[in-house]
Amino acid sequence: MSPTKAKAKAKTKRTGVKAQAAPRAAAPAAAEVPAVEAAPPRAAAAGATATTEAKGARTLTGRVVSHKMQKTIAVEIERLVRHPTYGKYIRRTTKLLAHDEAGASREGDLVIITPCRPLSRRKSWRLLEVVQKAAAR
Repeated sequence: MSPTKAKAKAKTKRTGVKAQAAPRAAAPAAAEVPAVEAAPPRAAAAGATATTEAKGARTLTGRVVSHKMQKTIAVEIERLVRHPTYGKYIRRTTKLLAHDEAGASREGDLVIITPCRPLSRRKSWRLLEVVQKAAAR
């Protein structure tokens, strides 16, 4: 702990009032910062369809665990989370429902899903593409 922090902590202990931090250097004036030109608005591409995705759209990759519903698949997303105390990585799963209009995927397929407007209480994702088909049984 730095000497100034130690003094502030000791003062807080004695008086019960927290010491004020020293004022920081002022931010540079607006005149000194170069202005960034605004980009012109992008025109919608003529002939763009509803299935095309915006560049950089959010997507998740997961495995289909159920396709027993009509036009709906259950996709299990797996992620690694670090344990706060021990630092070991723990595997966590999330099960999401996704809309599969064409019925293109089956159980075991690796798929990419993207968010969409809510289609039902639990379904607000849609199938973007099937990356890898499951082995035939």
